[in-house]
Amino acid sequence: MSTIAEYLESLRGKSVAVIGMGVSNTPLIRMMLRAGLKVTVCDKSPRERVEELAAELESLGAKFQLGEEYLDKLYRFDVIFRTPGLSPNHPELVKAAEKGREITSEMELFFRLCPCKIFGVTGSDGKTTTTTLISEFLKEAGFNVYVGGNIGKPLLPDVGGMTADDMVVVELSSFQLMTMTLSPNVSVFTNLSPNHLDYHHTMEEYTNAKRNIYLHQKAGDRAVFNFDNDITRELSKEAPAGVTLFSRKSKLEEGVYLRDEAIWLTNAMGSREVLPLADIRIPGVHNIENYMAAIAAVDGVVPDKCVRAVAKRFTGVEHRIELVRELGGVKYYNDSIGTSPTRTMACLDSFQQKLILIAGGYDKGVPFTQLGREICKKVKVLVLCGATAPAIRQAVESAPEFAGSGLEILETHDLAAAVAAAQGAAVAGDVVVLSPACAAFDQFKNFMERGKRFKALVNEL
Repeated sequence: MSTIAEYLESLRGKSVAVIGMGVSNTPLIRMMLRAGLKVTVCDKSPRERVEELAAELESLGAKFQLGEEYLDKLYRFDVIFRTPGLSPNHPELVKAAEKGREITSEMELFFRLCPCKIFGVTGSDGKTTTTTLISEFLKEAGFNVYVGGNIGKPLLPDVGGMTADDMVVVELSSFQLMTMTLSPNVSVFTNLSPNHLDYHHTMEEYTNAKRNIYLHQKAGDRAVFNFDNDITRELSKEAPAGVTLFSRKSKLEEGVYLRDEAIWLTNAMGSREVLPLADIRIPGVHNIENYMAAIAAVDGVVPDKCVRAVAKRFTGVEHRIELVRELGGVKYYNDSIGTSPTRTMACLDSFQQKLILIAGGYDKGVPFTQLGREICKKVKVLVLCGATAPAIRQAVESAPEFAGSGLEILETHDLAAAVAAAQGAAVAGDVVVLSPACAAFDQFKNFMERGKRFKALVNEL
């Protein structure tokens, strides 16, 4: 199958189910309906909640299976497009697979049809910034670049216009990778720590999903791994193609590392300084690691001068330690992307002073023990809200560092009250950060919506 037109033609006469009418699947649904295919949209939302979009798709010929019974008898369909948020282990999908139905996804199909080089990024933390940096490096070097996956828009509708000279950069979640049988030409594995255990149930299943980013690589492909992370360092040993390691803590004989306040790279061509740390405008040691990962990914494709040009102007991605405003000598930062304890710990490490931290949210089943200890060391006032507030409080108060820390803990019922409490506790010179250590699903659709609400609340102060 070489083109999207040929693929759509191969579906003629078959019944197609698309699970979920969210950001990644709606363009796919429109494209298939316009090609005259028989498409049923399966979505958990009741009709009244999605009426406008449903009416539009219905006018193009879509049928619907909505509400709580949206997954009933999936085996009736010949081809099923899974949404990343639905586990492939769901009984209805398992039953459909047993009956020989084809189960795929928008991203899997894109990988089959993409005519150009694909850079893929995964990991527990740092995916979006690393993905963005790679794309900015490539653009600076003059390439036509498409960015998508878990960041930005779905790429399948664009595949027909792509050429062999273009470049694609995709952020890939464990949900997307779980059933992938193709890997990017260049894969980047930023790090790995417990995450999404509400979805994957075990760390082993989560790790195995992530492994698909490099397991299916071929000769000439390359995988980039974080040497400082125990899990990714071990996984790098099983990569089937070329491997480049990066390390913030160790000088590597080969790979990307720190030396004399700069990022260096050593490969078969020799050693060279790529980027002085002074050129990096975004705060935090984790962002130095994101730069290292991105530099390793584009080695041999992008000149070092392009990397330096990007570093001097790049001020970060929205919702990632984003300065919202300064009011009365207090700085307010939005780090709503802090959806795991490790992300929030990286955020705490990015500042030289004790913070006023707003944390708490949806419970993904991840432990807060280490976060509790770090909060005791680096936070002066902890403002908690959301479903995990009691669990985070317990982790903090159980930490050996809590006694004598002087840490004040405030509990509030929602984000608006949390912002008001943080402002009430702050004096000139303080830093207030929203970095929840949890997903947003208890009160918001996603971390972006949470971050925008936080920024609106801060700007109203």
